[in-house]
Parts: sequence; structure tokens; C-alpha cells
Amino acid sequence: MEKLIDKNQIIGIVLLLAMWAGYMYFMPSTPPQEQKPAIPADATKLTPKNAPITDTTAIKAAFGDFASAAIGTAQDIVIENQDTRFVFTTQGGDIKEVTLKNYSAYGDFKAGNKKPLTLFDNKTSTINLEIQTNKGKVDLKKLFYTSANQSTVLKAGDSTRLVFKSALADNQYVEQVYTIKGTGYTVDYDVNLVGLDAVVQNQPARLFWQDNLKVLEHDINENRKAAQINYWDAKEDDFDDIGSNKIGNDEINLVDPIQWFSFKQKYFITGFVAKNQAMATPKFKLTTPETNPNVVKIAEVEANLPIADLKTGKGNYRFYFGPNDYNLVKTVATGFHRNVYLGYDFVKPINRYIFVPLFNLAENLISNYGLLIIVVVLVIKLVLTPLIYKSYISSAKMRILAPELSEIRAKVGDDQVKMQQEQMKLYQQVGVNPLSGCVPMLLQMPILMSVFFLFPNMIMFRQKNFLWASDLSTYDYPISWATDLPIIGNHISLFVVLMTLSSLAFTYYNNQITPDQPGPIDMKKLSYVFPIVFFFVLNSFPAALSFYYLVSNVITIAQQQIVRRFVDEDKIRGILMNNKIKYQANPQAAKKGKFAQFMENQVKMAEESRRQQEELKKKQQQPNKKK
Repeated sequence: MEKLIDKNQIIGIVLLLAMWAGYMYFMPSTPPQEQKPAIPADATKLTPKNAPITDTTAIKAAFGDFASAAIGTAQDIVIENQDTRFVFTTQGGDIKEVTLKNYSAYGDFKAGNKKPLTLFDNKTSTINLEIQTNKGKVDLKKLFYTSANQSTVLKAGDSTRLVFKSALADNQYVEQVYTIKGTGYTVDYDVNLVGLDAVVQNQPARLFWQDNLKVLEHDINENRKAAQINYWDAKEDDFDDIGSNKIGNDEINLVDPIQWFSFKQKYFITGFVAKNQAMATPKFKLTTPETNPNVVKIAEVEANLPIADLKTGKGNYRFYFGPNDYNLVKTVATGFHRNVYLGYDFVKPINRYIFVPLFNLAENLISNYGLLIIVVVLVIKLVLTPLIYKSYISSAKMRILAPELSEIRAKVGDDQVKMQQEQMKLYQQVGVNPLSGCVPMLLQMPILMSVFFLFPNMIMFRQKNFLWASDLSTYDYPISWATDLPIIGNHISLFVVLMTLSSLAFTYYNNQITPDQPGPIDMKKLSYVFPIVFFFVLNSFPAALSFYYLVSNVITIAQQQIVRRFVDEDKIRGILMNNKIKYQANPQAAKKGKFAQFMENQVKMAEESRRQQEELKKKQQQPNKKK
């Protein structure tokens, strides 16, 4: 199932199509309060790690054969690489905290505090791993472990294995092993039940992960719409999700096993991958605590892990705690790159193979992200120049023919079939395909729509400033007020205003060089409506997208002005008139294109249909005359 889009995206797509359809028709052819990411202890519903139980009877009742491992003292071990700081604890042999060293939450960023972003901690998240023993269920994350490892800082190229062991006897123990590399955001995780065949029953281990997703970006409503659970269906070998573009609650129980799942926010994800056998009977749940401004959504996943894997050394898994960056997540697991939404299937290849590599290349060369966008637009427009040139030539031909078309219209009046016949005859005489200008513009439509989907998902622009926009990954709001107004919200994006003005200028320019079109609706006047409506759609989209469209409009106008200087309309007029003279001298020698033949057949069919209707009407009137 592909990801659904919200109302604004649907409106945006429709408007994009309408604007380009109109273009082809004319060219024939105060902001929301910044939330602090810190979550007070009473804001979550997570059950904290149980305090050590001192009652021996209670310990034996709760942990059975594992009672000796239920008592201990928690100690932290910090493993730090170039990108991430991992804090582990001997209580549960668990990951206690994950901090991304090169990123900051939006609240800290706006406050000028470059505090590293804590993506995961055991105060707002809990992980349980339950096994069925002969004396009941035991949560391995509530046991105490020992480790010979010490806190360390890894260099690029290094790696370390952090081993936690909880022993029942010399040859009976639970082992959890974490492997961390010197760079990156992945942690390989192995669970081994050694010598415990007689103690642990052959029933699946239950994994349960609940995470209170923190406010990491601007505008909590946009945060909540972007928060979802993604997963890879192992049976269908395909991607799916729940909660996309929804602010409310969502829940689903699956029959098919999954290979991985992730808690995705706008620009960051936490994920869990099964390297061997898939996780069975998964259950997903998303809850939106609307009264709690410090929590985006509460995400829950429950799944069963094959106990045989844990007993035979095949309990191999992987965690990912990091940015939702295409170049990083594509190496985590099969299909994990789908966490970065690149749009529908017909635009996805454009984003994946053109825009993503192009932006990555530009980022390596250019440090100013506004200039980076300008360079990317210039490259795209340069590549599309032949299409723009061809479209302009077609437009010039139609402008030259406009007087003759007006004469035909005056001659035939309201007879539309006759008008079409005469138009096609004229096009055939002069050798013009009226749709030849539409095809080049239509080929550019996927480019326009690709960036519409891409920019809201590009972490590249997160917290990158340009001009008055402090963060290009969200909307700029130099003009804002306290309360939300219908449609427009509580701000005006200046980049969207400039983009709208450039769209109106582009529309005005096109209208000046486009012949008037007959019809009950003045399409030239209507064309000014689309940029205005589009302003309200993009007002809450990332400033980077609005700036891209602004630059694209300006360059397109300049591009057409340059192309116009290389087009000799008098020469084109001479060629068309020469074609017409040749046709009139020898009509049989004129070659008909496929389009001309198709249109001619359609006109003949319409004429035949009209003739039959007139004959039927006459037959129906004859009996009345006899009476």
C-alpha cells in the first residue's frame, strides 16, 4: 500500500496540473509556540524500570529460575562514535539513551542552544523482551547483567562489541551483544540463550516497544502528521505504513510477518530489523496525546521473535537511531530506504535517480543552501532547454495562424464540427501539429511534481538558513500573529508571496503572447486565480520548496526571453505559407501525420454522427406532417 497524501498535497497536485494545463492551453500546443523537547516525568505513561525487589519470595515468584539475576546494581557504559553517543545500562542489558551529536531539536536550535538531539531514552521509551519459561514469563530486560566493557570513544574505522551476560549457572546464561562502529547510527544486536533449552519453552519471544515520540521540529501539527510506523512485509516483500498524514489514532494487527519496523518522524527514525527469520504476528498502535504538547505520538509495536533463533545463535538483529537520510537508511536493510518518501511511482524514479544524487553532488560543492537550490534549478532548466525551445516554436506557429483561425471562426459561426474541420484543414495545409507544443510541457510536469514530494522529506535543508529563513525545512514566517485563521493559519510565508508574484508575472507574460481563445469563460483571467490559490496551499510548506518554485519561475521567464531572441517569426511565417502554397498546388502529395489523420477521422465520425441524427430527426417529423 502506498502512502496516502493529505488534503493540502491533493490540492497542490490538482493545482499543479491545472496550472500546467492552463499554460498549455494558452501556449497552444506569531508562529506556533516553540515546544521544548524535554518531557516531564509525569507526561508519559511508560512504566519505569522496576526498582530492585528485595522480597526473596516475590523475586522467585516473578522470575523463577532467573531469580538470581533479578537483583543487582545498575551501571552505565557509554560508547561514543563520531556521530552518536550511546548509553547502555547493566539493568536489562539495555540501550538507555541515544544522542545524535550533529543535530539539535528545533526548540534548542531557535534558542541558539546547539544541544545535541536525544532521539531515544528509557524515560520516554521502553523495550520488553519476554520469554516463556517453565515457571512463567520472564522479561529479559528486567534482569541484571555483567559486562567487562568500559566506556570508550571510537574513532572512524574502529568498532567494538559490548557484551552483557546474565548467568543462571556456569553453562546457562543470557547474552546480549551490541556491536557499534566508529561512525554511523546503526547498532547490531544479538540475543543468545545459552544452555537454557531445559528452562525456556519453545514458544516465541515477545518483543514490545513503546516510544513517546518527542517534538523535534517546528509546528507540532506538522510533526504529528509526519509521525508514523513503517514496516516491511516479509511475505509480500513490500513496504507499508500506518498513521501517515494523520493526526489521530491508528491501530492494526497483521497476519503476515515483518522483516523490520520503524518509528518515523519528519526527519528522524528509530528502527528494528530482524536479520534472519521475520517477526511474526505484529501489532501496531499509534496514539495522539492531543493535550500533551511535549509528545507527538505514542508508538507501540508488539511482535514475536522465533525462540529457535535465540537458542541457536541466530538471534541477530539491528537497531537504527538516526536521521531519515536516503543515503544512510538505504544500507540498513532491504527496503529501509522507503522510510524516505519520494512520492508516487511515476515521480519516484526522478527523485531517486536524478534529484537526490544531484542535490548530494551540489551539497558537496556549495555550502550556501539558497545558492545550492539556484544551481540545481539552473542545471534542470538547462537540460530542459530543447523542450522549452520546441514548445516556444509551436507557440509561435499558433500565434502566426491566429488571424486565419479568427477568419474561419467568423465564417462558420457556432458550427463546432465545421470549425474543427476547417482548423484541421488549415493545420494540414501549413504542416502544423497543434499539440506539438503541449508534449514538451507535459514532459516537464513530473519534474514539477517530483520536488513537490521531495522537499518536505529532505533532511538536507533542516536548520539551514538563507536570507530571512532560519530553517529552510519549515516555512518562513516574518509575518505572523497569535491565532489561527481559516485556510491561512497564523503566518504568511514571504517566500510563498514572492513565488506567487513570480507566478503571476509568468502568467501575465504568457497572456501577452497568447491569442485570445473563444469560449464562455475568459481563460486568461482565470489563469490568474491558480497562483493565488496555490499561495494558500504552499504557505505551510518548507521554505526550500517555495524558493525552488520562485527561482524556477524567474529562470523560465528569462529562458523564454532568450529563446524568443533566437526565433525568427517572419521566417516561420514564410515556411508555413510556403507549405500552404505547395499543398494547394498538389493536395494529394501532402503527407498526413498520425495526429492529423487521427483528428481528421474524428471529425469525419462526428460529421457522420450529426448527419445520422438529422436524418433520424427528419424521419420522426414526417408522420407528424402527414397527420
